[in-house]
Amino acid sequence: MPQLRRFRMAKPGALLLAGLLALSACATRPPASEPEALAEYQQNNDPLEPMNRGLFVVHNGIDTVLLRPAAEFYRFLVPPPVRGGVRNALANLRTPVILVNDVLQGSAERAGTTLARFAINSTIGVAGLFDVARDFGLPGHTEDFGQTLAVWGLGEGPYLFIPVLGPSNPRDLAGFGVDMAADPMTWVVANPNNDSAWETASWIRTGLTAVDTRESLIEAIDSVNETSLDPYATLRSAYRQRRAQEIRNGGDNAAGSDALGTGLGAGGSSYAPPR
Repeated sequence: MPQLRRFRMAKPGALLLAGLLALSACATRPPASEPEALAEYQQNNDPLEPMNRGLFVVHNGIDTVLLRPAAEFYRFLVPPPVRGGVRNALANLRTPVILVNDVLQGSAERAGTTLARFAINSTIGVAGLFDVARDFGLPGHTEDFGQTLAVWGLGEGPYLFIPVLGPSNPRDLAGFGVDMAADPMTWVVANPNNDSAWETASWIRTGLTAVDTRESLIEAIDSVNETSLDPYATLRSAYRQRRAQEIRNGGDNAAGSDALGTGLGAGGSSYAPPR
């Protein structure tokens, strides 16, 4: 019975990924006789662009009706210090996933930092509500299985846009699934012997992650929509640059609710002070 439940939880995502990979395999590139079209094709790495743009429109509809209003209400209702605490707590809950990927990448020093941050923030930081470890000289960082696959040498594959999740690619989408499996909360919820309170807590965490991420991106996404001639292409470029920086472990890649290995939260900073 537990196996059946886990299969049902994983089946939609697995089917989606399989379908997207099949579509990407069927995409054709321009012939060598069309050098300009071929160069654009290679640079964009977006052979499924017509489908992706359609999904982008779907996403914008969902964002207009649900995601942005929820983020605005959250910002209006919850004062900045409390939102900062929620963001820190969500970052602390991602520690197991970050630690696993630190180890898989052979980064002993970063794994040690991750463990130290968890110990300090979970105790002195009151269950992660306060990022005390950062004040102790232990800044957070992002790691996910998409980054791990990149470190191992796997290419990103064609660009994908997934409604709600946002920009991604087959490598990062597969990594997102592995990270979900590596999250202890996934197995706690999948265990039918556990109290339903755990499942409720998981849904609350998921909802807070979504609304906190979208709240952190209100100004950034509004700016793209207002100033860019092609918001779809702008987000595609921004996502790739962000992921390349994270894979290099460059910059201040703070770990938090916006560090999920998908487009969800692309561009936001976990430690940017809430407005």
